[in-house]
Order: sequence, then structure tokens, then C-alpha cells
Amino acid sequence: MDEALAVFDENGIELLEEAGELAAGVDAHLTVLALMTEDEFDQVAETLDAVAEEEHTGYGSGIVLDAAKQEAREAVRDYYNDLDLEWDVTGTVIDDQGAAADGILETAEEAGADHVFLTGKQRSPTGKAVFGDRAQAVILNFDGPVTTLLD
Repeated sequence: MDEALAVFDENGIELLEEAGELAAGVDAHLTVLALMTEDEFDQVAETLDAVAEEEHTGYGSGIVLDAAKQEAREAVRDYYNDLDLEWDVTGTVIDDQGAAADGILETAEEAGADHVFLTGKQRSPTGKAVFGDRAQAVILNFDGPVTTLLD
């Protein structure tokens, strides 16, 4: 592993920790991906527009994605700073959660990732792991190892 991609999910901080430890252990670079749906993007943009109107200022749409990336940075900064690890954060806006796999795969390709870390869903009442659409699509379409932590 030379370059890894970890998908940021507020429910998956354990995954980010594992990805960081593994990447540091093999001296790999880690990119953390913050995903945001267009609906989430529009809601935040609408809120910022209301604040800007009240404050008589202006915010560009780029600030919305920057806010998502900053949230990811803050979630991992303290933990990753204790590791001998080179890491950065990127972000992307997707059409909806159904398009998340495409966003993950595109970002992995752009980053040159040879390993992807993401969370999946455990849905069976008997405890059998059933991968959700996003995790399954990444596993089937990524040309390299995928580590999935079930939440």
C-alpha cells in the first residue's frame, strides 16, 4: 500500500483510526474523503445565504464543501498527528447516497489509491453481515483491496 483512501463518516471514526494506523505502519499516504450529497450541499448553502444576507456579506458555494472538508480534518487531526503519517483531506459533492460509490471510485482514481477503507452496514438480525449498495459497489469495482468496517 502506497496511497490509501479512507471515506469520512461520522459513524466511522474507528475506521479512520484503523486506516491511519495501517497506512502509518507501511509508510503510505492517506487521503480522507468527505462526501456530501447535493441536498446536504443545498441545505448548507441556503443557511449560509441566510447568514450572509443578515450580515450583509457574501459566501461562495466553495465554502460549503470547504466546511465539510474542515469537519473531516477536525475529526482526525488530533489522532493522526500522533502518528508518523502523511495525510490530507479532499471532498466531493454527489448526486445522492446512491451515487456515493461513483464518487469514492473517482476520488480513489484521482488520488492514485491502491487501497480503500469505508464503512458498511450490518443489517441481518442474526448478525450476518450484508454489505450495503455503496460498499458492495466499491468492492466490486475497485481494482485493489477494500477494507470495510461494519457499523
